[in-house]
Amino acid sequence: MAQKRKADDSDPVERPDSQKRLSPAALSYPNLSHTPIKPPPFQRPSQLLTFSYTPDHVLEFNDDALRYFADPPGGADLGYGYDRWIKRPDERGRLDALLTAWSKFKNGLVDGPSPAQSKPLDISVMTWRGIMTKILTAPYEERDSWELNVMRVHGTFYLEEHLSDAKLKEKNDMEPRHRLQTYYGYAFESYCTTSVPGQRDNDSTTGNAPRGWGGDVNTNVQWCSVVKTKLGDRRIVIGGEVDCVRGKYSGNTDNFVELKTSLSIRGPSDEARFEKKLLKFYVQSFLLGVPEIVVGFRKPSGQLTTTQSFQTVQIPRLVRGKPGAWDPLICLDWGDKFLSFLYDTVETDTGRNVWRVIFTPKVGVTATLLDEAGVEDVMGGEDRVGFLPRWYWDEMVPTVADEAEPKSLHDDENAKGQASSASGVPSGWRI
Repeated sequence: MAQKRKADDSDPVERPDSQKRLSPAALSYPNLSHTPIKPPPFQRPSQLLTFSYTPDHVLEFNDDALRYFADPPGGADLGYGYDRWIKRPDERGRLDALLTAWSKFKNGLVDGPSPAQSKPLDISVMTWRGIMTKILTAPYEERDSWELNVMRVHGTFYLEEHLSDAKLKEKNDMEPRHRLQTYYGYAFESYCTTSVPGQRDNDSTTGNAPRGWGGDVNTNVQWCSVVKTKLGDRRIVIGGEVDCVRGKYSGNTDNFVELKTSLSIRGPSDEARFEKKLLKFYVQSFLLGVPEIVVGFRKPSGQLTTTQSFQTVQIPRLVRGKPGAWDPLICLDWGDKFLSFLYDTVETDTGRNVWRVIFTPKVGVTATLLDEAGVEDVMGGEDRVGFLPRWYWDEMVPTVADEAEPKSLHDDENAKGQASSASGVPSGWRI
């Protein structure tokens, strides 16, 4: 683990600590022409637990939302059911569901590997799969910048995506063409999945659904997996949605399947664009331990033409040696450097500080400590400590909570007593 950054002894002017914190720290963009000599190892993800979201997006610790893979029919209309699409609005990228799952796992309240029978996990990073995907693919991102909110509590970094009000509005107000193309991907999932292995569902609201239709699309419904893995020497807990499994669910990631769509390849330019997309497909899948990706190729009009299955571990070979090809080793090396940058930069006295990390394509990363107004904006009027929900703060880090908020200057002994009591009595669960 990297040590905290020390002040430069040669600097003749020592700035106050608060001023140093408010000054942006930077991580430069990587050199894409040099493959790392010794890239950091990446540990195969191991599943801890799963959870589901209901059609009303209620979190439940079961596998009710699990779907099973079924071959889609040729020529399927991916625009079918578009007018009945129930689309969950984009919101702030909170970690609440992941934190609830982690709390339940640590306290042995859900099925999965018993933490009491194994060595306690020293977690360096906790975040969603989508955020780790953004980090690892950043060296090859040419267009879109992104922002994260970062907190460091008891040695664990919590990362959530920061979306401004303008960005949220942009994501929710997609132009019609983009919205339809997005729907094609969800419709492909419906054609490829069923609620019972080996059997097709017949639950369309129209009563005359096309062959292979698995049910109208409701993006409130999700089945998610939480895994532990390591990049270099840092253990990471990641949560993410899983599209389906092939065959019978075995309680691990061995037969997970990721479903994707792409325009049919009609020439060299289409092939180059698809190979670029394969980077995101690859990173998304190996982060959760998904071994197979099934891609549905479609016409611009949304008609399915062919499907192809890819083994995740073999994808880098498809682009290796081609002009401008991406290199997964550069991605892993950059990810390791990014986490080292956080460890060297993000400091905190109380655990309550929130940092804003900004990635700019072809430039690099900056990190700045937010002021009080910035933290208030992150909290969004909700009962939170930084962006962490209050219940999680009180339950998982009672010592920090009690020390940071004494009732009065003369209440230290009472605060110590409360901390001792809180450490032995778990708080109630809130979902």
